[in-house]
Amino acid sequence: MPSPDLAAVRFDDVAAHHPDPAFPRFHPRPAQGWINDPNGVSFINGRYHVFFQYNPDSARHHRIAWGHVSSADLVRWEEHPVALRPQSGGPDEYGCWTGVVTDDGGVPTAAYSGVRSDGGHSQVVIARGSADLVYWEQTGHVAATMPADGQVTAVRDPFIFRLNGKRYAMQGAGLANGHAALLLYTVEDMSDWKYQGIWLTSENPVASEFTPAEIWECPQLVRVPDSSGAGGDSGDSAWDSGDSGTWLMMFSLWLSGDAHEHANGVGHLIGSLTEDPATGLPVFTPRGGGKSDHGRDFYAPQVVALEDRALLLGWANEGPGRDGRRGRSQDDVDAAGWAGVLTFPRELSVVDGALVVSPAPEIDAYRGTLVASQAAGSVQLPAFAEALVTAGPGVRTGAGGGDTAVELLLVGDGTRQTVFSGTVEPGEELRVFVDASLVEVYRAGSVATTLRAYPADGEEWQLRLPAGATAEVWELGQPS
Repeated sequence: MPSPDLAAVRFDDVAAHHPDPAFPRFHPRPAQGWINDPNGVSFINGRYHVFFQYNPDSARHHRIAWGHVSSADLVRWEEHPVALRPQSGGPDEYGCWTGVVTDDGGVPTAAYSGVRSDGGHSQVVIARGSADLVYWEQTGHVAATMPADGQVTAVRDPFIFRLNGKRYAMQGAGLANGHAALLLYTVEDMSDWKYQGIWLTSENPVASEFTPAEIWECPQLVRVPDSSGAGGDSGDSAWDSGDSGTWLMMFSLWLSGDAHEHANGVGHLIGSLTEDPATGLPVFTPRGGGKSDHGRDFYAPQVVALEDRALLLGWANEGPGRDGRRGRSQDDVDAAGWAGVLTFPRELSVVDGALVVSPAPEIDAYRGTLVASQAAGSVQLPAFAEALVTAGPGVRTGAGGGDTAVELLLVGDGTRQTVFSGTVEPGEELRVFVDASLVEVYRAGSVATTLRAYPADGEEWQLRLPAGATAEVWELGQPS
């Protein structure tokens, strides 16, 4: 029987009693401490598990461990004890950084970036977990060291993928020539990764256009459902065995001096993954790409390919204020005692050659009381809300804001800040979620926009609609 300190904590209990009105109620995270990148997103033994970069001791990015939440339905979340911690004298002494969790012969196994000291190079460290992923054994085993390759100046963030029954891994990297890169590994044995060399770089013309960076952080590679018939497949054929289907690469686009500002955000490439007949190694051929989120507060997502869908979670950081939005200073964050939010789970697909990002259907369970129907003009939103905006055939459109745009505002006595503004076309839909200080906007047939904004005392959320657009508004609530 687990000891009391290993007992799970229901997130809705934590959120309901949190003293900070900016604390989210529907996006799971611990009550205190810093969080960033989601890690180890997986579905094992009937539960979804999400780990994340975590400093339980302060709201600052320091001495990073792995936090852990899980859910049977992506709606009701439980917080578990810290999963991985930096080990004194170990290869992760300076932090247990980004990585993945996989089922290795029936044993949940974490592969993550361990760093021995400040400024040191990262190595791939392996830890083994219990069947429920709550207990972890950290022996400090290193599966891959910094490559002995003079071109590679930085490496981090392992990700595992499979092709034709074979297991591979990749890491994001930076090169001496200033370009970003992916490094490829064969992984017949999880405890001993074999380095195969530089696999793809931002010198590739398609990658240069869509994913420019100095380091590709948090690289992802998954097969995604494709309804456009790219590569000769359609519908569910994206999940056939072998190298058929459409593959998505996603990168967090690191530039020197980012300091959690992440000006280039997150980008992706869409293409094919085949096996080189000469070497037997995988070859990724990009044919297009784009931005994976249009918000300035979205970074370091992780994607997991499940039996019938691909799910993504990302990180929304606290910000000093961007694009006219009021932010939080470091003093504000220190006083609040917490920093960072994970996004809702999102489903990925490719339609007409482009990435489509939608909230996971399970999120519909948060719809509570309907507070407005067929609302037009200016609509007040609760502090925790979903609004479904529909543009009718006569909606006013244009390139400007104001009366041709959907706007989400914070409005008070003499105060007004625009948090989101975007035009809509006839027949288009937007889903707008507000969870205290986190805003997620999903445009049908496109990618999401993730933003942070902090209501001041007396301010209320307001949705302004152009003529010809209406909204249904629900207050968010925990399902019974």
